[in-house]
Amino acid sequence: MLSRISLLLLALTLPGPALAQGSQKALQIIVPFPPGGSADGIARIVATELGERLNRQAFVENKPGAGGALGLQILSKSPPDGDTLSIGATGALVINPHVPGSSGFDPVRETLPVAKLIDIPIVLVSNSKAGPKTIKEMLDRAKSTAGGLSFGTTGANSSQHLAIELLKKTTGANLVHVPYRGSAPAAIAVIGDQIPLASVDLTSGHPHIKAGTLIGLGVTAVKRAKTAPDIPTIAEGGVPGFDGSSGYIGIFAPPGPRIRELSSAIAAIVAKPDVQARIALLSVEPAYEDETTFGKLLAADSAKWKELFKTLPAAN
Repeated sequence: MLSRISLLLLALTLPGPALAQGSQKALQIIVPFPPGGSADGIARIVATELGERLNRQAFVENKPGAGGALGLQILSKSPPDGDTLSIGATGALVINPHVPGSSGFDPVRETLPVAKLIDIPIVLVSNSKAGPKTIKEMLDRAKSTAGGLSFGTTGANSSQHLAIELLKKTTGANLVHVPYRGSAPAAIAVIGDQIPLASVDLTSGHPHIKAGTLIGLGVTAVKRAKTAPDIPTIAEGGVPGFDGSSGYIGIFAPPGPRIRELSSAIAAIVAKPDVQARIALLSVEPAYEDETTFGKLLAADSAKWKELFKTLPAAN
């Protein structure tokens, strides 16, 4: 009798076959950019909170490359068990797939949106010592300097890049694109006076602006950023009516059954006051949308950019 009881107690302490073992697997969130930007910051907030909420380990893995598409490509080949997620940003999601000569990878078709997380103000910055101090001065220099002025971004055809291509088209300024592997490296290059300008997410630029090593020449959207109201818009800086828009970041999964569960959990996380305070520290704005609403936004934006690229020359 004792041996049977002992065996029963032992059996109760052992994990069950598939489901229990799977529930103990760590949750991975891929960030397709280097550490230091808004994508990395929001991923780490979500990983910490989601791990606690689901009572499991969660970790972030940075996989920069392909203008933010590499992490989404890795995700698309992951098992559809909800154990691997990826951050996705505007450029890789709805712009890059329509660029002439693109790889053909379309995240909107090959992954599933879980939730929109944040809106990202984009800011044009210059070196505080050697760079232009205003948008007007920048435009004057770009037009009068032989070879123009170089500007760094997180990569070709990203939101940061195309906002300045639009500024170039609007003003006729000679602005030459230099792609980096993220906003943080582009900002550091301006601080080091390797390039005169960078178009970066506010998360990467704002600490340096506050420290006095960068100047925030202007945000690309039509309104000033709530988290940095002292930085003017580019329109206010001397380009009336300019709207280079802002970026956004969401979280994605391979096709599978747990999308609704994950989206609901993230909704509760983003609604927490302490999480909203931490998001504000990234100089971005909370902007949760569920999988359905976010999916509609992605489809509409993807169609918009597809049509727009038919009318534009290839961006530099």
